[in-house]
Amino acid sequence: MKVMDRRQIKTQSAIKTSFLTLLENDGFDEITVKGIAEEADIGRKTFYLHYIDKFELLDTIVDSYLLELKEICEYKKDIDLSKGSIIWFEFFEENKAFFASLFKSTTTFSFRRKLLTFIKDDLEARTGTALDEMDEVKKKVTLKFLSMAVVGVVESFLLDELDADMEDVAVQVGELVYHNL
Repeated sequence: MKVMDRRQIKTQSAIKTSFLTLLENDGFDEITVKGIAEEADIGRKTFYLHYIDKFELLDTIVDSYLLELKEICEYKKDIDLSKGSIIWFEFFEENKAFFASLFKSTTTFSFRRKLLTFIKDDLEARTGTALDEMDEVKKKVTLKFLSMAVVGVVESFLLDELDADMEDVAVQVGELVYHNL
């Protein structure tokens, strides 16, 4: 792995900060590399030294958020589903502007796929014994169903489509997952 010097780290930080500002203000679909470069006060060539395009930049940022979420899931693995869901939803609430912008976009399919895979893997890890008793088809369908449902609730929560407190939503999600296993 190549070690970056301070200038490279500073440039990447400026690019990411500019991207996040534009994402929250304009939405992903409206962002251009030219706009990111202008906001970061760098040249477009400098942007291309670090990222192929805005999609690679988005994937890099999404991956860092999912890594943080993975650490949260590791921390909450010994907590019951309802309490663990509260911790999980707190993460989404703290990063609401970022995730809501991605859910509003029509071109961020990689984000949705990564989040769905992440949720499926987390559910499978947390509910292993309940799933072990199912045949392979039922296990796959159950995981897909629950994962899609959780993504849908997270999306509705982040887009303010649910008239409910974050903790109430989180507890309900935890209970629904528990009762469907």
